[in-house]
Amino acid sequence: MNSSFYQTLKLGLKSLFVQKLRAGLAALGIFIGTTTVIWLVAMGEGVSFQAQEQIKELGATNIIVRNVKPVSDDDSDNARVQRYGLLRSDYERILTIPTVKRAVPMRELKRDARKGDRETDAKLVGCTEEYLELNRLEMSRGRWFRARDAGENVAVLADGTARFLFPYESAIGQTVWLGDDVYTVIGRTRPRTASAAIGGSLESREYNMDVYIPLSTVRKRVGDWIMERKPGSFTGEIVELSQITVGVDTVDDVDVTASVIQTQLEKFHEQEDYAVVVPKELLAQAERTKAMFNVLLVVIAGISLLVGGIGIMNIM
Repeated sequence: MNSSFYQTLKLGLKSLFVQKLRAGLAALGIFIGTTTVIWLVAMGEGVSFQAQEQIKELGATNIIVRNVKPVSDDDSDNARVQRYGLLRSDYERILTIPTVKRAVPMRELKRDARKGDRETDAKLVGCTEEYLELNRLEMSRGRWFRARDAGENVAVLADGTARFLFPYESAIGQTVWLGDDVYTVIGRTRPRTASAAIGGSLESREYNMDVYIPLSTVRKRVGDWIMERKPGSFTGEIVELSQITVGVDTVDDVDVTASVIQTQLEKFHEQEDYAVVVPKELLAQAERTKAMFNVLLVVIAGISLLVGGIGIMNIM
């Protein structure tokens, strides 16, 4: 058997050396075909990975836990105060979940932003240091919050707010009125395109008319009570947090983590005054993108091998 194999190998090598040009072209075709397949697969994997990362940046690995104001059964005109929404203790409990990479709390309020005779409706966002990276905001001038700013009357203006209040001068170091309090401007963000609504999971969000202050300052200056006076009566509500954005490492952890959060909130909330939102559309898009690239790689590799095989067959 060894002798037969040796003779076959010797005969094959002899035939190759007899037709050196033909053998060289065949070897070159095999090399080019193999290299092309490897290169296409590597390029496809790279593009697929980049697309997956872009989808993740949009929030495919985020879970949004937000307030839902329950419908009041009291239709009388008497004074009443309604308490609802997420609690600071909810945030602490969410941080203990093993699959949670980070949790970013925030509080949103509507406030008039004023400077001199210029006034505009702005969204006052009480947030933490992580909010900047979470929402892919970039600083144009000045700086974002630091730990030392906790509880201080400092503010970062969004681009649209800064342009309206300070059309001819820099906002950094200036003071603005937010409601009844004065804040010192320490930074200004770059313009940011509004995020579009994604299916039924994520609502659209406009960032250019925001004013950002430390979350601890909101608690200190504004408090949890929001009162609205009307002739002969008043209404009020008590809200600690408006939203908690929870981040996990991988898309596979999203559903499991959301289920755990839902179970925790059910234990400590008597009414359904919250919503756990999972970006299903983004998760489905991530899966479709991955499947599309897999099919594309198979097709390209198959065509490359077929063309290369035909070329080698003609040469030999």
